Amino acid sequence: MTDTTCHMSISLDGYVAGPEQSLADGLGIRGRELHPWHMGDPCANDADRLAESWLMRPRGAYVMGRNMFGPIRGEWEEDWRGWWGEEPPYRAPVFVLTHYPQEPIEMRGGSTFHFVTDGFDAAYAQAVAAADGRGVDIAGGASTVRQALAADVIDELVLDVAPVLLGAGERLFDGVGSFGFEPVEALHSPLAAHIRYRRVVG
Repeated sequence: MTDTTCHMSISLDGYVAGPEQSLADGLGIRGRELHPWHMGDPCANDADRLAESWLMRPRGAYVMGRNMFGPIRGEWEEDWRGWWGEEPPYRAPVFVLTHYPQEPIEMRGGSTFHFVTDGFDAAYAQAVAAADGRGVDIAGGASTVRQALAADVIDELVLDVAPVLLGAGERLFDGVGSFGFEPVEALHSPLAAHIRYRRVVG
């Protein structure tokens, strides 16, 4: 059975992105403050490096929301190909939730973005099939993770809790009524507490 993971940086007050996400501020205002642990900060330590290895481990397929792919709303702009340049880090099929049809975009390094218009369940099913047992990752953002939690498909959830308060933005657990996970590993640095959870079975 395909193992499904999700790895998110989160503020002390529960936000995974700041407000007013845009082309200039893809993570929203102050959203980058959640991520110094894996973005070259000199205070990063071995705990951060191990957590980064969890984040970057190869997966067979990914599911992400449209806002994770880009800031565009409404019909697609033909020249937008994601935030990551011509060689995204995924190196696997990525299934993007959207209300607007779009032809697949094939990138260098093995990443191909497929655009799914019939909801999370359809995107996840396509990702499981494409992964062929190599694991699926729910890449974000907050709305997509909430849908994955509601569908009860996440087996492992990693939260990198940054010691900041954002006060506004995209909250991860809004509307989530229960938390069916138990902690199995915790690491820390001055930049984040990295907590790895597994789904409670039974």
